[in-house]
Amino acid sequence: MSLSKIENQELNSKNFDVILSERESFEHSGPSHLTSIDWTNPDHRRSVAACLVQGVYIIERDRQENRQASEALAPPWWKFFQFDLHSQLIDDADSCIFGAIYKSNHPPSQHTPSYIIAFRGTLTKGNAFSRDLELDIHIIKNGLHQTSRFEIAMQAIKNLVGSQTSKSNIWLTGHSLGSAMALLAGKRMAKTGIFLDSYLFNPPFFSAPLENIKDPSIKHGIRIASSFLTAGLAVAAKIKNANQQRNMPEDSFLALAGWVPCLFVNPMDHICSEYIGYFEHRKKMEEIGAGGIERLATQHSISGVFLNAIGKESHEPLHLLPSANLTINLTPAVDFKDAHGIHQWWRCDQHLENRIYS
Repeated sequence: MSLSKIENQELNSKNFDVILSERESFEHSGPSHLTSIDWTNPDHRRSVAACLVQGVYIIERDRQENRQASEALAPPWWKFFQFDLHSQLIDDADSCIFGAIYKSNHPPSQHTPSYIIAFRGTLTKGNAFSRDLELDIHIIKNGLHQTSRFEIAMQAIKNLVGSQTSKSNIWLTGHSLGSAMALLAGKRMAKTGIFLDSYLFNPPFFSAPLENIKDPSIKHGIRIASSFLTAGLAVAAKIKNANQQRNMPEDSFLALAGWVPCLFVNPMDHICSEYIGYFEHRKKMEEIGAGGIERLATQHSISGVFLNAIGKESHEPLHLLPSANLTINLTPAVDFKDAHGIHQWWRCDQHLENRIYS
């Protein structure tokens, strides 16, 4: 290899590191325009939650790059909004930092969070990648609840909630893998009657990519067929379980009805875009007079009811939710990385559409 090629490679590597550092720097990439936070403003709440998730990403990147004291890039992501880093959540498998608990310095009020528990998503750089990828696979297999990382997160949440007289001022938030952690934890808490405000960015929804089908009639037809099939299998399983005196999953599903997590999705992000069709399909089924079938179908997955019907154990998919405050980013994304990134959720130039489902 010639000297000029080596020099160009080194230059490109340095340029990449500079761009990466700028994306990690609050000064270059953060919403510095938010000098005053109105906690009743949903845009402000979304932006702060997203920035604190970014803070967790950068805490781990600081650890990987051994950036300490004045060289650390993470602190401005929470200090700008008058939060302190209360504690870090560390994975027992690889010692990476996957979450953080932030404590607010704001005067207590009805809308102001006292604590925010945040979880980062998958990091593709550094030694955290292999463990993160392992967790991603567990999400696909509906087995995230069986991992030690989730157990660590769940215990931290329970400890914090148990120490507070007001549970309503504790927020959960996360991005991608981290949003799956927060979603699962929020569901667990909701089933005990504790509803935590939750801000979930690009939450994973793994299924057939129906949202990619351009023809709306074909897409709607497939969803209708799927609903009838799922509902039919659920009825058959319910009859069988009644004869065997076994509980059905809809009991726990209905317990979630009072919890309305905030989901933030991008239609160009295939990891989370199915949430759009999942909730919109319910509305369309109501319009054609098949709301009862859809209400039954939406409590189950086809694989889950099939496994139950043949007497095998199944785990509830993360995406099964009775209610949600869904925000869709309709701003055209440059590429998948842009559509799945956390940065979009604190930018002030995005075209966002909000839909509430209950």
